[in-house]
Amino acid sequence: MGTPPTQLDLANIQGDILEGLPKKNQTFFFFRINPNKVPDFRVHLAQLAPLIATAADVKNDRERIRLEKERAAACKTTASILEMSGVNFAISQKGLTALGNTDHLGDAAFKKGMLNDAPTLLDDPNQFVDALKQDIHGAITVTGSSAGVVASTLANVLKVFNVGGEGASIDPVYQVDGQTRPGAEGDHEHFGFQDGISQPVIAGFSPSTITEPVSEVIPLGRVLVGEDGDLDSTGTTVIQRPTWAKDGSFLAFRQLKQRVPEFDQFLEANKALTDGNKEQLGARLVGRWKSGAPVDVAPLQDDFALAKDPNRNNDFRYDPGSQLRCPFAAHTRKTYPRNDLSNSKAHRILRRGIAYGPEVTDSEAANYQSSTDPALERGLLFACYQSNLVNGFQFIQHSWANNADFPPKTITSGFDTIVGVSPAGVPRTMVGADPDDAATSLDLTTDLFVVPRGGDYFFAPSVSAIRDTLGQAAQNFEL
Repeated sequence: MGTPPTQLDLANIQGDILEGLPKKNQTFFFFRINPNKVPDFRVHLAQLAPLIATAADVKNDRERIRLEKERAAACKTTASILEMSGVNFAISQKGLTALGNTDHLGDAAFKKGMLNDAPTLLDDPNQFVDALKQDIHGAITVTGSSAGVVASTLANVLKVFNVGGEGASIDPVYQVDGQTRPGAEGDHEHFGFQDGISQPVIAGFSPSTITEPVSEVIPLGRVLVGEDGDLDSTGTTVIQRPTWAKDGSFLAFRQLKQRVPEFDQFLEANKALTDGNKEQLGARLVGRWKSGAPVDVAPLQDDFALAKDPNRNNDFRYDPGSQLRCPFAAHTRKTYPRNDLSNSKAHRILRRGIAYGPEVTDSEAANYQSSTDPALERGLLFACYQSNLVNGFQFIQHSWANNADFPPKTITSGFDTIVGVSPAGVPRTMVGADPDDAATSLDLTTDLFVVPRGGDYFFAPSVSAIRDTLGQAAQNFEL
């Protein structure tokens, strides 16, 4: 494994971006800046800077985890869960405006905000959590090895802003908690599929969690603003950014409700397309088996050895002229079409999601229907980083997942089977679910398995920008 170039200051880059904060639990805390306490907020933000978990910190944490796993393997025991936590910070366009910052960060989606971007994404704001339809100025992300560690760390962070006391500089808007699923399902999302697979390799940086062959390398500037490869959607023009934005990254956050019993019922009702094999139908819709093994490599049955082999699990290419092994509309093929498109690497993102909500109850499973009890809502707290939202998350959702004609083939592939949404009045269908008849259409119109519940776009600045540009030391104010 290589080492980062010397000019990349890992102690100045927030840890969730390049490495991903280690976590068993995670809280997203969204807030508004108190308009009467803007100077205080900037002081508090500068005080938060030393608490930010950096890329350097995360590398050290992941090395500790690796050594503990090696120790446990050598002793033939279960690895201990090491107590650790991490804090990261991001700000929205409305947050920058509240601070009086008029710099244009060079991203139209960020400037617009996700709620105003709903028509582009084909989101239904009526389904949004009410709090996520309010003005949000920023997000504080806290991860940890347990729910208790996260809660304690968040409490300490909120003390920095005097939340709960007099003179609070921020007002809470919304808090949502995520957790890895229990037991063997720990790294699987609620539909049962392993999550977080296929993260791009970044030029000049070797994360501890590489999952793709080096042939899939992307420029550092696809993720970090101001680095090599930070280009506009044409891929030819360098985007002009404020100096302070260098080594920050844009964060897209979405709370995605998953209708798990309904998805399972859909597979049960349509399993004849795969000769009665419900698991195979699910794998063809997703593009991977539940273990994470790609159907393009293992089209007929799950392959656990393949799923656990990082040298093989992502080292494959689709047959551009066929969906025999993997449908064109399969979720993983839609959102990363590989060689179906010559420049698909230009739209890569780093995903940092976590599951939320309880496990499916016996009653839900028996009735193939999600409970209407809000306390039983479950899904994915989706988060991703990129240097260009228009070219990253927004493009993937709008131009790929929600586009029945993508990838461009002689046959209309249909919509992304998992997160794709069809325009009003257009049937939500896909082809290729039946491996023996690629032209057979499958109707997904009444079965929206993933429901966006709202979110927003943020910018995760460098630690120095948090401390010196957005924040300001107390002695520099005339208080």
